[in-house]
Amino acid sequence: MNSHQLFRRSRTRLALWYALVMGIILSLSWFGMYRALVQANWAALEREIESIAGTLHDSLEPRLSASEDPAVVLQRIFPELCLVGQFCNISSTLIQRHTIGISDRSTYYIRLFDHHGKLLAFSPNQPPPLPQTFNPAPWQTFRTTDRTRYLQFTTILHSANAKHQAAQTTNYPSWGYLQIGRTLAPFDAETRRMQWTFIIGFPIALGLVVISSWRLSGLAMQPIYQSYQQQQQFTANAAHELRSPLASLLATIEAILRVPQSNQQNIQIMLHTVERQGRRLSHLIADLLFLTSLEQDSSLKPFQPCCLNDLINDLTEEFLELATASDIHLTSRIPDFEVYILGNESQLYRLVSNLIANAIQYTPSGGQVSASLTVRDRTAIIAVKDTGIGIPLAEQTQIFDRFYRVDGDRSRKTGGTGLGLAIALAIAQKHQAHLSVESLVGQGSIFTLEMVITNHRTFRHD
Repeated sequence: MNSHQLFRRSRTRLALWYALVMGIILSLSWFGMYRALVQANWAALEREIESIAGTLHDSLEPRLSASEDPAVVLQRIFPELCLVGQFCNISSTLIQRHTIGISDRSTYYIRLFDHHGKLLAFSPNQPPPLPQTFNPAPWQTFRTTDRTRYLQFTTILHSANAKHQAAQTTNYPSWGYLQIGRTLAPFDAETRRMQWTFIIGFPIALGLVVISSWRLSGLAMQPIYQSYQQQQQFTANAAHELRSPLASLLATIEAILRVPQSNQQNIQIMLHTVERQGRRLSHLIADLLFLTSLEQDSSLKPFQPCCLNDLINDLTEEFLELATASDIHLTSRIPDFEVYILGNESQLYRLVSNLIANAIQYTPSGGQVSASLTVRDRTAIIAVKDTGIGIPLAEQTQIFDRFYRVDGDRSRKTGGTGLGLAIALAIAQKHQAHLSVESLVGQGSIFTLEMVITNHRTFRHD
């Protein structure tokens, strides 16, 4: 399986997991919202029925008499209701409908029972068939033959002299029972609308989640894929860099084995070649290990104050002999006060030395290289300037990559490994510094390192 297929499969898995999790979250969220809305609507229905029942109860009790015939009492109070065993007039006037406090006859119905649970009167619009027997449960839900659901509430009715009867320990302190019910068709219709909204909306939302998850997983995998490609490129470059000196070592050793022992002069020359290639391999491996330690941040040594003035002076003196041998004029310029930063002195030394060595290597004979230290707004700026061959603009963003060379043949002749600027950038990033380059082909380059000053004091040099 190639890397492209591997990352595509990983992206697919990541997108599917994301879509699955989001689908579960959406489902639970919808279910919770659905249950909350249904319960809120149901509670509103119960409050509405209780309110109407309470209004009827308060208006009826003062007019109920235990001594009169219940049928006569109901006929007088509720002319619209149908009495059991009598002719029922289903056409009532607007005034008659309002006498019981309910104008929506298609939604609500009323039933009245005596204290024995015998049905006395009922609304003409009550849903058929309702049981004639009395059920004392306060709340009831039932379904009629036409599959319509109803919610029914039952409350006790007391007569006008109920308290007086209770004082005489009567066996029947209540006058009877009032049942008020309403159709649940609007409630069920609203519930079905919410269900259909989920049935239709959830696949659409899930589809958008899948598309978004595929896009987001691609964005998430992109830096990993780029890092993987960089690692692949690094492995290929490292293998190439190691293969060349190894091949040269093997060829030299084979030649030494074929040279007669009497020809010591040729053997010595070949051994020097082996030593040079071995040193090159050693430097390459050391640089790779150093880069790895910087990336893993394995150094536990805390940062210490470092004097940048001494660092520039020491490096200028160290590279003066190399610059003179290459007919290059090396100079330095530092302020008359000491500049300190917090950092690892050996790593900063390696950083600036790589910049100066790189400048000398790419500057032709008769050129100039300068290292300067300046301070601006609590920022220390180290600039290494040369009059070398310069770097094309298109390649300035790549020169800090590992093993990248603007002029590969020249670098190999000077013994470079192609890791100098990569190491410099890694050290700068570890010190939270900014390393940049400005260059013109044929005119030279300027590498600038900007670091935050921790302390500085004036010190005049004599």
